[in-house]
Amino acid sequence: MGNDARRDRLVELLGPVVDAEGLDLEDVTITPAGKRRLVRVVVDRDGGVSLDDVADVSQSISKELDDSDVLGGSPYVLEVSSPGVDRPLTEPRHWRRAKGRLVKAELRDGTSAEGRVTGADESGVELDGTRHLAFAELLRGRVQVEFNRADDDSDDGSDDDSEEDADDVFDDDFDDSDDHADGQTGGRAGGHIGGHNGDADIDGRTDDIDDEG
Repeated sequence: MGNDARRDRLVELLGPVVDAEGLDLEDVTITPAGKRRLVRVVVDRDGGVSLDDVADVSQSISKELDDSDVLGGSPYVLEVSSPGVDRPLTEPRHWRRAKGRLVKAELRDGTSAEGRVTGADESGVELDGTRHLAFAELLRGRVQVEFNRADDDSDDGSDDDSEEDADDVFDDDFDDSDDHADGQTGGRAGGHIGGHNGDADIDGRTDDIDDEG
């Protein structure tokens, strides 16, 4: 079975498992990792995904994988994470969860639009409170990296405000990088090394994948 067909089967298999945990299945990828396969699963929901959420859904997914033959009995490494900020916005729920963010939208007519998401519903997206883009007009969007959010308190020139602004910048950068890091190293929040051979390790370290032999 090719990777594309195996991925489709994984999406079909894991979709209900993730949904049962109150999460959305955003992506599944399979990558060779020595003698094992690295299975990356990306999940999300309104309000964000906590480390506890990742750990819980990791257990459910690994059980489902162990009980199925979708990986052909080969050992695997499971990495479950939330999306990074570079995730393309392609579904209505993605735009809804990007409310308050500065985004660049690619339109089907070849043009683009940039603005802050001030609203989103099943019909489309509102940018800057003035422009409405229907989903039929949109191809995809990208969240833009910001060092100073528009809703930060204005700086009156005092030293105290300058220090507070610097803290805000650090907090924003940390939040974004943490989202991205979680998307890349989700195994620390629920990694599973195993397969049908019964070998399992839930210590969350996916960087210990060795090519044995």
